[in-house]
Amino acid sequence: MRVSSLLRFRSTSLQTSIAKQQQYVPQHKPAVQDDIKRLEDFLISKPNILVLSGAGISTESGIPDYRSEGVGLYARTNHKPIQHLEFVKSSSVRKRYWARNFVGWPNFSSTQPNATHHALARFEREMRVQAVVTQNVDRLHTKAGSRNIVELHGSGYVVKCLSCEYRIDRHEFQTILATLNPAFKDAPDMIRPDGDVEIPVDYIENFHIPECPECGGNLKPEIVFFGDCVPRPRLDKIAEMVYNSDGLLVLGSSLLVFSGYRMVLQMKDLKLPVAIVNIGDTRADHLADIKISAKCGDVIPKLFDFRKTNPL
Repeated sequence: MRVSSLLRFRSTSLQTSIAKQQQYVPQHKPAVQDDIKRLEDFLISKPNILVLSGAGISTESGIPDYRSEGVGLYARTNHKPIQHLEFVKSSSVRKRYWARNFVGWPNFSSTQPNATHHALARFEREMRVQAVVTQNVDRLHTKAGSRNIVELHGSGYVVKCLSCEYRIDRHEFQTILATLNPAFKDAPDMIRPDGDVEIPVDYIENFHIPECPECGGNLKPEIVFFGDCVPRPRLDKIAEMVYNSDGLLVLGSSLLVFSGYRMVLQMKDLKLPVAIVNIGDTRADHLADIKISAKCGDVIPKLFDFRKTNPL
């Protein structure tokens, strides 16, 4: 292949990759430089800031959220979030969940952090932020290098028993599921172009899920499903982090889920400031000291930019 052809191929591949990553980002206006400077000044004066991240930062890595207009799962598909009680009570619901999860896991687990995740990891190293509390279960903050993280809603990377203390890594569990379900060798073909999963009914009915090897109980991802409660120790830890902070930076969350909105209320009870960066309205706009309606990737990586303050 000639050099010119190779360069065109690489350019096309890069453009395709970027388009795929951005397909779940809702329409938005460009960030305003004055807003970026205002947020930077806000953070400079509050080095012990706490960050709350939501699905809006992971959409830029190619993981869809639920609610974004036109591009969220609610808008694009008939997919609805799993309910905790349905999962616990119904074997058919568990089969459907794990079949879909099995098919989608390779794509989900290979997703990489974007510029916002990497910027937050850098801010932690530079001691500009105290910690990140994330509503996401994708481990992208960990992949980017952040260390002080609380996964508010748990993680998709761990599977646990509902009846005992047994836990297993999700990658290892994938191998077990593959062994039990050889008919799913064509699983990649079940992923639709919009990213959703479409599995034939007979596949779901015949999908095999292992029992807990220690007690025979049902296995579930360590995720707080809708209708379930965030564990009390986790809430207590977050409350302590709020108390020891000097403000909150909300990134990519509509705050419609109360577990995140609670943090804003706790901050305001302590008379601490709140800044929000999110495309569109949030539940806490009326409580925000700073609200920037923009894509996180257009704002956060530009804060404290070493190249900006130290030109070559």
